[in-house]
Amino acid sequence: MTELVKYIAQSLVDHPEEVTVTEVQGEQALILELRVAPDDMGKVIGKQGRIAKAIRSVVKAASLKSGQTVMVEIV
Repeated sequence: MTELVKYIAQSLVDHPEEVTVTEVQGEQALILELRVAPDDMGKVIGKQGRIAKAIRSVVKAASLKSGQTVMVEIV
């Protein structure tokens, strides 16, 4: 799941070497923290959060296959 989020984010940004995804085990779900360069933040979030919502939708669909709840946070 981490590699999926990292691949999608690196495809969107100008500085793909600065993309990091960290897994944090929460109480009820696995949380993926996506970090990008400050000037690439807008590209990952998109207008009105559309790209961020699309990333979350893809991860949710992939997580259904594994049976685990996964959340994506952009920090």
